[in-house]
Amino acid sequence: MNIRTVYVAAPLLMLAYGGIRIIDGFDGTYGPGLAWTTGHLAFIAALVLFAAIFRDMWQRLGRTWPATTGMVLGFTGIACLLAQFTIDIAIGFMAADRAAMGTLFDQVQAVPGVQLAVYDVGPFLFYVAQLALVVHLAVRRQVKAWIPVALLAGLMLPMVDKDLIPVSALFLLGLFWLLAPRTAPAAQHTLARA
Repeated sequence: MNIRTVYVAAPLLMLAYGGIRIIDGFDGTYGPGLAWTTGHLAFIAALVLFAAIFRDMWQRLGRTWPATTGMVLGFTGIACLLAQFTIDIAIGFMAADRAAMGTLFDQVQAVPGVQLAVYDVGPFLFYVAQLALVVHLAVRRQVKAWIPVALLAGLMLPMVDKDLIPVSALFLLGLFWLLAPRTAPAAQHTLARA
């Protein structure tokens, strides 16, 4: 897959997750069921593509130590989110209803370190890394100075209300379309080589 396509596909998959999540909540609860599983799988696919995006940004930034730090933070955040979404899917398969899911979530989150790493702190590294890498691109004048500000606004929307995830994803889609490499030969690598 061409890296330019990856920059577009990742937020589109986040958009799919956000839309499916809203549909899943029409009955007043989220999960278990097909919508729960499908939405989570879409987000997992987005995370895989974001790993390629972080690697591309790192290369565009000359593999400097700030870029390396950003990429490592991003990969760590992705790992934490992958753990969270894998747990969510597994619990969705194991539970008969939302109440049973709640009981299973309580058991998982009671394991020392899981709440902090997989739910409270670890996932935020994914968003911090996005912002850090894009700020670095702006400092290096590879993107317009307003793009990190717009990215921060887009990333904050789901923190206001999770039902804003689709709006955030559309916001990110526009920004990542602008962030995607245009003509640099080094940026034309494919996901298979990433």
